[in-house]
Amino acid sequence: MSADDRDRALREHLLYLLRGGGAHIKFEEVVKDFPVELINGKTAGVPYTPWQLLEHMRIAQWDILEFTRSASHVSPEWPEGYWPDRSMEAGEDDWRKSVERFREDLRAFEELVEDPSTDLYAPVAHGEGQTVLREALLVADHNAYHLGALVTLRRALEDGGGGAKDASG
Repeated sequence: MSADDRDRALREHLLYLLRGGGAHIKFEEVVKDFPVELINGKTAGVPYTPWQLLEHMRIAQWDILEFTRSASHVSPEWPEGYWPDRSMEAGEDDWRKSVERFREDLRAFEELVEDPSTDLYAPVAHGEGQTVLREALLVADHNAYHLGALVTLRRALEDGGGGAKDASG
C-alpha cells in the first residue's frame, strides 16, 4: 500500500468514526425524534438534562474544532465553560439550535480531515504537541461517550414517566 493509499485510508477511517461508525451510535439516530418533553427532564443520580448534555457536547466539539484551526481561539474555562448553567432550561428552539450548531461544527471537522492538504500528523502550531489526528480522535471519542449517555438518559426518563423536572418528586 502506498503512502497516499494509507493516508486516504486513515482519513476515511477517521470520518467513519466521526460519523458514528463501528460500535458507535450516530448523532442523527440519537437526536431524531428526541421527545421535546424530555429535553429538560432530570433523573436521580444524573446532574444534567438531555439539553444540557447536548450543549456540553456542542461546546466541547466547537472548542476542539476552533483550537485545531485557529491560533487566536481562547478555550472556555474548565469545567464550567463547557456546560450551560445547571439551572437553564431549553425550549424546542434551543434544542434545534444546539443540534444544528453541533452538525455544523462536526461537518467542519470532517472537512478538515477530508482535506488532503491537512497534515494529520503535524503538531498544531499553537498547541502542546496535539495533532489534527489526535483532535479528530478526541472528538469521535467524546461524542461517542456522551451520545451513549444521552441514549441512557432518554431511556431512564421514558421509563420513569418522562419529563420530570425533579427525579425526587
